[in-house]
Amino acid sequence: MGGMASLVRLESEDDWDGWRQAARRLASDGIAPEAVIWQVGDTAGDLFASEPPALRNDHPAAPKFNVPRRFMALAETVILHRNPERFALLYGMLLRLRAQPRLIEDQADAQLLQLETMAKNVRRDIHKMRAFLRFRETEDADGAARFVAWFEPEHHILRANAGFFIRRFASMRWSILTPEGSLHWEGEALLEGPGAARGDAPDGDPVEQLWKQYYGSIFNPARLKTDMMVKEMPKKYWKNMPEAALIPELIAGAQQREGQMIETARVAHPKQGNAAQALEALREEAQHCRRCPLWQPATQTVFGAGPADAKLLFIGEQPGDQEDLAGQPFVGPAGRVFDRALQAAGIERGKTYVSNAVKHFKFEPRGKRRIHSKPNAAEIDACRWWLAQEREIVKPLVTVALGATAAQSLFGKTVTISKLRGAAMALDDGSEGWVTVHPSYLLRIPEEDRRQEEYARFVEDLRRVWARVVALQG
Repeated sequence: MGGMASLVRLESEDDWDGWRQAARRLASDGIAPEAVIWQVGDTAGDLFASEPPALRNDHPAAPKFNVPRRFMALAETVILHRNPERFALLYGMLLRLRAQPRLIEDQADAQLLQLETMAKNVRRDIHKMRAFLRFRETEDADGAARFVAWFEPEHHILRANAGFFIRRFASMRWSILTPEGSLHWEGEALLEGPGAARGDAPDGDPVEQLWKQYYGSIFNPARLKTDMMVKEMPKKYWKNMPEAALIPELIAGAQQREGQMIETARVAHPKQGNAAQALEALREEAQHCRRCPLWQPATQTVFGAGPADAKLLFIGEQPGDQEDLAGQPFVGPAGRVFDRALQAAGIERGKTYVSNAVKHFKFEPRGKRRIHSKPNAAEIDACRWWLAQEREIVKPLVTVALGATAAQSLFGKTVTISKLRGAAMALDDGSEGWVTVHPSYLLRIPEEDRRQEEYARFVEDLRRVWARVVALQG
């Protein structure tokens, strides 16, 4: 290619496969980042008197080479960002990783930090679309019901989010309209269309009045600082959500009650304020949980414990015999191992929030003893609501799943500990999830030398997690 620039034409703003194939060929040919011009469609990516030759796609496939799996996941998310420099930034990072594969672990690297920040912004946008998009009922030309929603994403996330809405609303015929493109689900096939205008979506339907009445009845002024509706949702999304129109009026009418409740919270929790009050209210509510049958034989609900502003949150499986009696998480044999490992890793337990995937002790009676029994998928799913509320209030930077049950609760699916252990996983709210073993696993290892080896590995997992928390805070 001599000294001329190489032009790469991608089919769309989110053309992940096109970028990956082009980047592999360019890297194999040793093309420097500054010698590549990335262009989407026919839109020029740079100003030249004459257009450089485009990279052809009919060459034999470029030889494959290994790059860290974490980078591939990062790149697939960053591609969705609106920054026009993202393609070049990712290609530059790819070349650096070919020479230094361990660079992906350097949390102080400025380029890597920039890409991770971009990925976090994309994940936040995906989360907001899922949380704030509202369908309104209308009719197709044939009189069939269709549900239409309008959304204005900050990044190129429309197609990346399609699977979520197909799974959630599989039985509906729906359309999602955005300024840059649209999706139309017909029950079996997903169709893509051009961008739309706000006026192309309906303004409302009869169901909205019922929804507004419901939202008004459950509005809690004590959660104004923690409620996702108020804190996380910019006003640009309010027009999508019928209940959002009620917020100013509800806030104005609740000021006096809010002030009284906040003052009560300050007396009880002077350092943590509203979040602590919301957490305490949730803990009280959980004492009466009847979401699954486990509450019947258990002594009590064992809720999470720790500061409401903890930056690190741990999830265990379920309370054991001693936890069930004490009403506190991780106070039995596994809890003592956990405390010792935290201390060895330089982590103060008092600065962490510790909870469980399941809040009631599941056991089988054997004489006078109660033998632990593993929760099933339905019980885990029934309790996910409580854990989600805990995480929503605490808002940790990092959440660590201790064991397979905790990981299933955190990620919403069955996972393999050995595959995910020691790596950061992106969560929908923009924070990170990590996975390691449950302390009870260490107690079940019969060989002393292997038990010590696995304990040291567990401590090292905790050290890495805490280092990540410190880095994210900085």
